[in-house]
Amino acid sequence: MSGPPGRGGPQLIPRPDGWRPGDPAPWAGVADRTLTLDRVLAAVEGRQPAGVRGRQHTGEEQAAGVLVALYDDDGPHVVLTRRSPRLASHTHEVSFPGGRHDADDPDLWSTALREATEETGLGPTVPRLVGHLDLLTTVGSGSIIHPFVALLPGRPDLVANPDEVEAVLHVPLAELLLDGVYREEEWDFPGGPWRITFFELVGDTVWGATAAMLRQLLCLTLGVDDPLGYVRVDGDA
Repeated sequence: MSGPPGRGGPQLIPRPDGWRPGDPAPWAGVADRTLTLDRVLAAVEGRQPAGVRGRQHTGEEQAAGVLVALYDDDGPHVVLTRRSPRLASHTHEVSFPGGRHDADDPDLWSTALREATEETGLGPTVPRLVGHLDLLTTVGSGSIIHPFVALLPGRPDLVANPDEVEAVLHVPLAELLLDGVYREEEWDFPGGPWRITFFELVGDTVWGATAAMLRQLLCLTLGVDDPLGYVRVDGDA
């Protein structure tokens, strides 16, 4: 399944047999979806993780830090990356700058900054930490992701590291709220079905963990409930 005409990306989605369409966007009933950077920042300023979303948290996941880097350019934008086709897995997949925690990293904020610098050339002293989204566990990589929302002073001049990143994406948050961009699917996993989030951009599909984190950021900003996030339909996170 692809998105609306002109939208969607080249990556392969490992969609299982028997998948089903999910619910509309949590903000489908919100008439005024106007976003400002101040509104987004106010929703997450000083916020701490409220819990762990995703598959059952076992405590054996490998910790990762990602940078949800925001800036204003006639409206709030977020920096995303498209993974390089040179990588062994998840090629062309869209994600936040970030990666696995290294033993030399003082903390996971440092991990997110180091990885963003390696992947895009973003200087580690540029972002200002604003707040945290909820932690999220992943199925494929066995990671527990720590998303750090950060503010940039303006549109950054970034260069993709071709060993890791095919392209750097500058995405207006308002685009994610357009009708037809958001969708859900239900996938069957052992233990029950999961709802998987998708955003169909021009030339790219954002899905899975990255889409779930974006969904939470938008729900927090708009003040709408996000009861599922990236948890199973039966609510057993």
